[in-house]
Amino acid sequence: MTKYGLPIIAALILTFAIFAIVRSQPVHATVAPPSPPPTAGFEKSVGSVGLVEASSENIAVSLPVQGMVTHIYVKAGDHVTKGAKLFSIDDRDLQAELGLRRSSLAMAQAKLDKLLRSPRPEEIPPAEAKVKEAEELYQDADVQLKLIESVRDKRAIRDEDLLRRRIAVKAAGARLDQAKADLALLKAGAWKPDIEIARAEVAEAQSQIDRVEADIERTRVAAPIAGEILQCKVRLGEYAQTGPLAQPLILMGATSQLNVRADVDEQDAWRVKGGAPALASVRGDSSHRYGLRFVRFEPYVIPKKNLTGDSTERVDTRVLQVIFALDKNAPVYAGQQMDVFIDAGVKR
Repeated sequence: MTKYGLPIIAALILTFAIFAIVRSQPVHATVAPPSPPPTAGFEKSVGSVGLVEASSENIAVSLPVQGMVTHIYVKAGDHVTKGAKLFSIDDRDLQAELGLRRSSLAMAQAKLDKLLRSPRPEEIPPAEAKVKEAEELYQDADVQLKLIESVRDKRAIRDEDLLRRRIAVKAAGARLDQAKADLALLKAGAWKPDIEIARAEVAEAQSQIDRVEADIERTRVAAPIAGEILQCKVRLGEYAQTGPLAQPLILMGATSQLNVRADVDEQDAWRVKGGAPALASVRGDSSHRYGLRFVRFEPYVIPKKNLTGDSTERVDTRVLQVIFALDKNAPVYAGQQMDVFIDAGVKR
């Protein structure tokens, strides 16, 4: 056992150790990438990363007043026209106020119509009758005065009676003048300043209605342009808030023409000339290239935001954004990233 057993056991342990070490070594297998890396299609080119967006740029639709969402009229992928309703919020309080304002307008309008139609035809005959009555009373008082004044013997009458008859004539004349003035006032109709005041009240009531209707219109969010709904993150019963949001309620844009926003590093920005063509390919499909047409520069150089994940990539780089128009038949979607190669051999 001592002469043969120990060497045999040691040999077995050594063999197992060698086998375990060999098994634990990593296997270096050559794996081909799913698609070849993109290559430049120009003799001199500037590479960049592009983001597909709508030609109108992506619009984060917001709302002027906050409230609970009660209706949603669109969904992602719908094509809408300018002014089409997207969603609306609760407006029951405004609808109640609108009804109150409309009743105030009806009251003011009725008051104005009454002034414009005055006098009523039925009111003139009674006024004319009062004038005739006042004339008859005046004539009666005048006759009574003349009778007492015709007495030759002044001792037969008292001065008091004569004075009363004269006062009665004056009072009857005053009542006659008042009846005639009332008739003239009635036939003249409403006073012009009263009509103007009534018209001002009607205009004020209408302005109140217009204000409430404008507030109601603000609760209905409409499409600012004709385009496609890219995202719809608004839900029934949710409380929609105003202002810029981390996740927009509705994202839309004019997708009939897609653009590519290419980020060119500031070190290479001087090499890109206006009007330079470019080629782009979708991430993961470098076999298909799509032609790009220069649209414009974004003249302000901004910090780089779209990172590729390359270990050699600097995050403190600033980039010049160049906008290119994409072929209309390119099967890409807004928000996709593309590898863009810009022709740097074009002279300005």
